[in-house]
Amino acid sequence: MTRSAPRPAPHVRWHGEPPPARVLLAAFEGWNDAGDAASLALAHLDDAWSGTSFADIDPEEFYDFSTTRPQVRFDDDDRREIVWPTNRCSFATPHGRSETTTADDAGVVLLRGVEPQLRWRTFCDQVLAVAEATKVDLVLTVGALLAEVPHSRPVPVFGAAYEDEVVEQLGLLPSRYEGPTGIVGVLHAACADAGLRSASLWAAVPSYLPSAPSPKAALALVRKITDVLDVGVDGTALEIATANYERSVDAAARDDD
Repeated sequence: MTRSAPRPAPHVRWHGEPPPARVLLAAFEGWNDAGDAASLALAHLDDAWSGTSFADIDPEEFYDFSTTRPQVRFDDDDRREIVWPTNRCSFATPHGRSETTTADDAGVVLLRGVEPQLRWRTFCDQVLAVAEATKVDLVLTVGALLAEVPHSRPVPVFGAAYEDEVVEQLGLLPSRYEGPTGIVGVLHAACADAGLRSASLWAAVPSYLPSAPSPKAALALVRKITDVLDVGVDGTALEIATANYERSVDAAARDDD
């Protein structure tokens, strides 16, 4: 499929020249992110790869602020400020790439934010504008769902793709899901309409821990992402957090006996 012409992006706020990259990774807090696993995974990659912010999506048109409320904080100079829910784009160069990799295909765009309540198609147009400006050839979304899995076992991670070429290239399954969808499902449909390849990775989080942040699922996603992209990352921080998470859940289970 041929890509469409670059689209207008009135809600993207650029902080610098869009850097060339090969893949856009995206995670959204909310319905698609059980245990905050996807958000934690991308936050870890952003930190480990020293990501640099280059754009964000203005939240004004996409959120019901009585539902997703802004936060009041004090900055480093002790001045009061309002922090709005936003979707931040950063650029990073992963570790462990082959010496033959050129700068243009080593870069990764990381998009982290909050699932919007409003105007999903317009929102997806903004994401696609970032993808087109950075010349990525793959959008890879990351999510997590509640499932009947124990916290003590390895975290199941599965992937799905929407084009046969991507299924074969990345070793994923063809997407056959039918039912309610979140912003990631709408984004994948928009990618298909734009001729942009896309895939998704999902981690399973124990259904009896619906509200607890899951660094264990985040670590599993990080490992799957780096495997799919053939890159490296230091996972020490998430490994330590995972050990603490397992001890805490085990202790809570013993107290309930």
